[in-house]
Amino acid sequence: MRLPNWLSQHLAALRTLLVLTVLLGLAYPLALVGAGTLPGLSGRAGGSLLTANGTTVGSALLGQSFTDADGNPVPRYFQSRPSAAGDGYDPTASAASNLGPESVVDTIAVDPRESTPSLLTQVCARSKAVGELNGVDGRRPYCTADGVGAVLAVFRAGGLTGPVTRVVSVNQVAPATPFVTTYEGKAVSLARPGVDYLAAGGLATPVRGDAPAEPAVPPDAVAASGSGLDPHISPAYAQLQVARVARERGTDPGRVRDLVAAHTTGRALGFMGEPVVNVLELNLALDRGHPAG
Repeated sequence: MRLPNWLSQHLAALRTLLVLTVLLGLAYPLALVGAGTLPGLSGRAGGSLLTANGTTVGSALLGQSFTDADGNPVPRYFQSRPSAAGDGYDPTASAASNLGPESVVDTIAVDPRESTPSLLTQVCARSKAVGELNGVDGRRPYCTADGVGAVLAVFRAGGLTGPVTRVVSVNQVAPATPFVTTYEGKAVSLARPGVDYLAAGGLATPVRGDAPAEPAVPPDAVAASGSGLDPHISPAYAQLQVARVARERGTDPGRVRDLVAAHTTGRALGFMGEPVVNVLELNLALDRGHPAG
């Protein structure tokens, strides 16, 4: 007896569902679990966890902060790159800040808790802090000396053209000092909280300043990764921190550089990506070989 066409179609769909369930819902996951038990892969399948004195301290695959209870960097440790994942390196909130190159003007609210720094100001503040921590020049182009974006709101008589009528340093508020005193003959004033100067007709005008073209603080020290969980820093950022770490641990900088080199991973397959340094692995090696006094 020939089955009705609609019933044949439903039975075929049911058979397809059962086959795919067995293949993709059972066989494939079990195959991956089995592969994870193979020598050389079992550690990664288990999360690449790292231990110190018998205690799990983190994963080689996930970044973490090396700060004290107040959030300040612990000087004896190499510092990771910034993170925009939750409150920092939160695996449940992996994400970037979604701020782009045009994010140069801070939102300065009357209530400071509601203020939001632009990407430019975040980069400037981080570069200043990294420079101070490591004793190097933390200046960057388009940053003020006090670590915010060097951006002016320029008002002109004709809107986009015409003589300048007013100039405001939009990312600086009292008691700061404007990073430039005048612009095209007009005195520069400080921003007032709660005022949107761009909506009022001001033109956002970043000012480069006299910072070196090649900042001493490398990019990965001031910009978060796309995931916010990157466990690596660049060799350049690691080398920047060598002198501080060696001083805090009372050891020879050359020995610390050797450890950095030993924990530097080259390009994948020899040509993909850039060399990187795993921060947690490096800090654990420091604690084993050069404990702080």
